[in-house]
Amino acid sequence: MARSNTTMTATQPSAAANDSQTHNLRRSILEYLAAHNSMTIASCNQNVPWAAAVFYVSDEFDLYFFSNPHSRHGMNIAANSAVGVAIHEDYSDWKAIKGIQLEGRAERVRSPKAMLRFWELYRKKFPFVQAFFKPGPLREKLQSRLAGVRVYRVLPNAIWYLDNSQGFGHREMLGAVDVRTK
Repeated sequence: MARSNTTMTATQPSAAANDSQTHNLRRSILEYLAAHNSMTIASCNQNVPWAAAVFYVSDEFDLYFFSNPHSRHGMNIAANSAVGVAIHEDYSDWKAIKGIQLEGRAERVRSPKAMLRFWELYRKKFPFVQAFFKPGPLREKLQSRLAGVRVYRVLPNAIWYLDNSQGFGHREMLGAVDVRTK
């Protein structure tokens, strides 16, 4: 069910109103995810936090990215799959702030079917990646760097949609049940 940090009135919305709110929140989140390219992933190991910016692609609410498993966030995810993610722009007016915050777990993608899906989505969102796979100097230059990367998927447990145009600190939450059902 969608939840909000905004003040609730004394009357509770009907189930139909809740369904409509959840549908609208899901749509807003999916549109925001599709419209943006980079996310900050926060990971932690032995009580030492780390944040890294990565390009991502979304498949519904699941977020995919590729990275080197020997990077700091790659090693953190191997030791502790709990992650946080923030997606936002660089705003100059606090009233314009919109974004996504989520908590979930990250995992390496190992299934050939999931890998195929990732590359299909990634090439569609980032067409410049096609050049990485064509014979030539760019592929030769990148081949050693790309050989070590692995694909990761972030599975959200809860997602918060921020929209300060609705009021300072306005956040709505989409919980695990709403994230996993269509």
